[in-house]
Amino acid sequence: MTGDLARSAARGALFTMGAQLARILLQLLSVVILARLLTPRDYGLLTVALVIVGIGEIFRDFGLTSASVQAPSLSTGQRDNLFWINSALGTALAGIVFLVAWPLSRASGDPELLGIVQALSAVFIFNGAATQYRAHLMRDLRFRALATADVVSAALALVAAVGAALLGAGYWALVLQQLTAGGALLILLVSYGRWRPGRYSRRHEVGGLVRFGWHLVATNLITYGSSQVDTILVAARFGAVPLGLYNRAYQLVMTPLHQIRSPLTNVALPILSRAQDDRERFNGFVSAGQLALGYSLGLPLLLVCGMAEPVVAIMLGPRWEAAVPMLRFFAFAGALTTLSFVGYWVYVSRGLSRQLLQYSLVSTGIRVVCILVGSLFGVVGIAAGFAIAPAIAWPLSILWLSRLTVLPVRALYGGALRILLVSTCGAVASWAVSGAVEPIAGDWVALGAGLLSAAAAICPLLLIPQLRRDARTLLALARLTVRRRGGA
Repeated sequence: MTGDLARSAARGALFTMGAQLARILLQLLSVVILARLLTPRDYGLLTVALVIVGIGEIFRDFGLTSASVQAPSLSTGQRDNLFWINSALGTALAGIVFLVAWPLSRASGDPELLGIVQALSAVFIFNGAATQYRAHLMRDLRFRALATADVVSAALALVAAVGAALLGAGYWALVLQQLTAGGALLILLVSYGRWRPGRYSRRHEVGGLVRFGWHLVATNLITYGSSQVDTILVAARFGAVPLGLYNRAYQLVMTPLHQIRSPLTNVALPILSRAQDDRERFNGFVSAGQLALGYSLGLPLLLVCGMAEPVVAIMLGPRWEAAVPMLRFFAFAGALTTLSFVGYWVYVSRGLSRQLLQYSLVSTGIRVVCILVGSLFGVVGIAAGFAIAPAIAWPLSILWLSRLTVLPVRALYGGALRILLVSTCGAVASWAVSGAVEPIAGDWVALGAGLLSAAAAICPLLLIPQLRRDARTLLALARLTVRRRGGA
């Protein structure tokens, strides 16, 4: 990984990782505070509402963010047309969701959902207008601006939510958090974007971009639908309180994970798109990306799996103890999906949106079957099904993709196995030690002891030559990032 693209990737990774670390800290602070001010039912109600909002958000984006970023060239007129398409979609969806709130509230038997869903419909307007501003910054590799906008909007949303919760607003504090984040992000992206959209003009053809986006819409709908099967099952069969427990365990793992993976995608897609004509460089980015994701995210996730009891006690408090087994499964699932995430980068950067849709149909079927079978064993069974699905789908993903394009299959399989070896050794050690220490010394000491035991278990593994090579690759990436920061 050398040259301007490597330095751009390192610089982008620096800004995005720094910003996302800040957002993770904000998110963790939010979890610690709000979990003690709000109830599982409050979170359960918001979760049901966000399922509807999430479906609308897929149509609102219409895959046009990725279409804009991966396009070899994009004229000003095309960018303006895409802005108006996204804005129109956002406004239309806001109206549709506002109206859907009435039948949804009656069908669920929760009258509170009416106001929640109607208030959240405004998010579509904010995000519709912001879509192409974000894509514009991504195309220009302006990662510092993106990072700043994401962090500041998240901080303002947290302040608003905590303030409202302290005043006794209940679930409205969570609604306010969503609205504040969307509104603040729009204002910041517009201020950094430095362009004013012109009028829509048919002279600037965007049909190809829309067709590319449509394939991503279908793919994202399938992926999102399969990811919400568990939420729908928990809500329908077990009610708002178990759903709140399930959601907090899920969000404790997945929200920080998405906050890191999503902006890293903002860095990876434009870099891979520019390197796709150079096979060696492209494969180098893909392999290094998997190692960076796996060791920086997969390892900590499996440590969370091992130390779930003290993590839940510290982060959520004693009344959330029932979330412990669910947290274990979600952490395991997060580690596996992280290993396979580079596959998504390859699909999109290569323009393989139709093939991505086909694979998504297969992986969705696997996930739905696993979750439905797991539901026979209660809420924890649903979480277990959620974790088993990526263990089946991940090897298929690499094999499927290798038949479509040139891919370093052996390097990806080998890298993943090494990451899992290191992470599993650390997780087992942390589980054994933290479980023994917690009844005696408490949660914080158990957490510290678990981390130390994981480090002690992992260090001897560096005697293995392949793992030393991985460590050198990660150190090289870190040095490249630091040098770029020093020269920025």
